[in-house]
Parts: sequence; C-alpha cells; structure tokens
Amino acid sequence: MKRYQTVDEYIANAEYWQPELIRLREILQSTKLVETVKWGGPCYTHNDKMVVGLGAFKSYIGLWFYQGALRSDKDGVLINAQEGKTKALRQWRFESLKEIKVRAIKAYVKEAIELVEQGKEIKPDRSKPVEIPPELQEAFKQNKKARSAFDQFTKGKQREFTAYIADAKRAETKAKRLEKILPLIEAGIGLHDKYH
Repeated sequence: MKRYQTVDEYIANAEYWQPELIRLREILQSTKLVETVKWGGPCYTHNDKMVVGLGAFKSYIGLWFYQGALRSDKDGVLINAQEGKTKALRQWRFESLKEIKVRAIKAYVKEAIELVEQGKEIKPDRSKPVEIPPELQEAFKQNKKARSAFDQFTKGKQREFTAYIADAKRAETKAKRLEKILPLIEAGIGLHDKYH
C-alpha cells in the first residue's frame, strides 16, 4: 500500500471513491479538526490527538473514529472492523455519495472532539503477555541470535512482529513473512520503524 505525503496526493491517486473522498474531506475541514497524514492516509486531529481517519477501498469508503467505542452511536453506524483486535477504533462505512449526511457526520465529529477535550480515551492493554506464534517459535529455535534480539524489543514491537505472522492465513504467507522479519529482528529494527 502506497504511503502518501499529502491528502491531495491521496485523493488524486485514489482508484475509487474520489467524489466521496472530496465530500468527506470538505465536511471534516469545516470542523475545528486539523488535517494531516498518518501512515500514508488522511487523518484529522484535535489537540494533537487523532480523532478521525479517512480511507477508500474497493467496496466502501470509511471514516475511522479513533475513540469510537466511547461514542454514543445513536444512529448505529459504527462497526468494529477488527473484532477482538481493536478496543477503541470504530469505522463508519459509506457505499455512495448520497449516504454521506453532513449533519450526522458533523454531530459524530463534534462528540469525538468533546471526548478529546474531556481527556477520555480507551488505552491499549499493555499488560497481556506476548503470544509468539508456533512458526516464529520454531524460527527462534533455529536462530538464537534472532531470539535474543527479539527479547530486547519492547512488548509493543514484539506484538507487531507476532501479529504480522499470526495474521497471515496461508502457510506460504507465514513463511514469506518470517523470511522478511528475521533479518529485521536480528538487526534490532522494528517492523514499522520506517514509518515513525
């Protein structure tokens, strides 16, 4: 997935949903949110806290509310796109320009801004032990240097590596991912360090 430097670049290169992206961007820019780019996609912040993200995919365009689980969601539009993985993030999907209702979106954004101003947020549970998938455990048996380097990472970085392997569905994909991450681990480089 390409990482863009500006929201204009993101929209110009969108294969799908350009009119919807433009409309949603206009709505978000009409609020007191600050437009930026995080992880290569449009993101809107308040008081340096991420409030909402914007993204287009083949079958839908979506708004991501970073603390969406705290919202009242009176319209029942927010979903947890990664059940069991995300605690706070909620997504609002649109499949046409006519589904984009300005007043409703602004109300959701307003409440999200209020949550930031009140300092309310769901923090990730960092106390859980890191579960190393069997494929990575096996690789560590063969490569003690990688195991030793892995143990030097923070739990967060360890989780990035373990999730990267565990999330792959096919054995071939897991093997390719292991091949990619073992040199990173040995070198003490986090999976997502290049994005920070």
